[in-house]
Amino acid sequence: MSNPAIEAAIPHRGPMLLVDEVVEQTEDRIVCLKTFTPDEYFFQGHYPDYPLVPGVILCEATMQAGAILLSKFVVGGEGVPVATRLNDVKFKKMVRPGDCIQMEVKLNERLADAFYMTGKVTVGGKLSVRFDFACTVAKMETD
Repeated sequence: MSNPAIEAAIPHRGPMLLVDEVVEQTEDRIVCLKTFTPDEYFFQGHYPDYPLVPGVILCEATMQAGAILLSKFVVGGEGVPVATRLNDVKFKKMVRPGDCIQMEVKLNERLADAFYMTGKVTVGGKLSVRFDFACTVAKMETD
């Protein structure tokens, strides 16, 4: 899936669009890639002398992959995927500028409008982050 297709699936845009490519997708699983370039906005302050991708960014990127997986449940663009829960988050390996992460998200269960998933991030085949999360598709309110 290319960038235009990713942008058609989810509302995220740069600099907060954190999925570069979808490499595999089934009904209940998706695998995506993201390469972190040295000029990412968060490296300016996290940390200037030893830049690291913040853990929350790794979680967000993975949840965006999950949102792409869930985009088939959004009818006519009438909602946006929102996170409702993160559980059992485990950080195992740091991610640095130039690293390419692979995000794998598995849809474990759907109960009405609640989606329960497991996300895993690897760098060079080694586990970086693993967590369980839940999302719902929220109606977009306009003022």
